[in-house]
Amino acid sequence: QVQVIESGGGLVQAGDSLRLSCAASGRTDTRYTMAWFRQAPGKERVFVAGIDQIRDMPSYANAVEGRFTISRDNANTVALQMNNLQPEDTAVYYCAVDQRRRYVYTGTGYYDSWGKGTQVTVSL
Repeated sequence: QVQVIESGGGLVQAGDSLRLSCAASGRTDTRYTMAWFRQAPGKERVFVAGIDQIRDMPSYANAVEGRFTISRDNANTVALQMNNLQPEDTAVYYCAVDQRRRYVYTGTGYYDSWGKGTQVTVSL
């Protein structure tokens, strides 16, 4: 079982930036497709951004396109740079690992391992 650990959440004001990091344990010679999801209070967990296994091609939800950037720091460590944060970005952010597929899928059911989440709160 791959262990996933997120870090970097916090409380910021609208317009500020945050950088989240995610580290997945496992074989260092294996790259995984990885993604970020978020869940606001009373809402479903939704896809935010993902990066594929082979080419590091990023995918983004419409709500964050142009403001958030996902990148791979090494084989199984990814970061999510979040700029121009808005109150509607407030949520618990989860990192997820897909050990089986090469490409990014946006459904939660495609991902095998999840972190415990990190809170991001954006105030006006």
